[in-house]
Amino acid sequence: MSDKKRVLIVEDDQNMGFLLKEFLSDNNFDVTHCLDGNSGLAEFEKNEYDICLLDVMMPGLDGYSLAEAIRLRKNVPFIFLTARSMKEDKLRGFHLGCDDYVTKPFDEEELLCRIHAVLNRYNPEDSFRVAISPSYELGDYTFDTQNYALIYDGETTRLTHRESDLLTMLCANQDVLVKRNDLLISFWGKVDYFNGRSLDVFIARLRKLLSNDPKVKIETVPKVGYIFTVDN
Repeated sequence: MSDKKRVLIVEDDQNMGFLLKEFLSDNNFDVTHCLDGNSGLAEFEKNEYDICLLDVMMPGLDGYSLAEAIRLRKNVPFIFLTARSMKEDKLRGFHLGCDDYVTKPFDEEELLCRIHAVLNRYNPEDSFRVAISPSYELGDYTFDTQNYALIYDGETTRLTHRESDLLTMLCANQDVLVKRNDLLISFWGKVDYFNGRSLDVFIARLRKLLSNDPKVKIETVPKVGYIFTVDN
């Protein structure tokens, strides 16, 4: 079996679709190109894809309608590639659940980076596992990631699987903004109100568990994410 990520491009501009397919194929993707929304949906229903790149203005089924149909079938990330650059168009795209909105003309290398960023959010092990350590020294705490153990003053607290995974991700990205939506996609599979409330509960639990040492902080950046810091 190929380890290439599978990309579905739905783009009615045949030349652009061809060039984009060639570029992504050269960068180790397995790419299928469809020329309209109806054929794109039929192809999506027949085969498995890791990400979809969707034009908006297409004959038949437009990109917005195609995105809605895709979301009803499977939680697969998608990026809009479109000439529509008005604020209301972008807001509509994000309200439909798109993972990124790229306006034409675009730089292919930048698009490639955006694709990798989206795929990493859906497959967090690709981007985070290499940075994970067996343990972290967090001020007066020791965090044993392998045994889900948080140790303070000789006392060990066992974390739940989700608490441990969340704290591990924060530790692996210490002093760096971790976006809220990235956490929701990584641990709950999608961004919605109820998953957001669950994330709030877990962050509150971690803050309480780490409250014995004021040097250890989980700072909230409102509506964006969190920064995990350990003061010297």
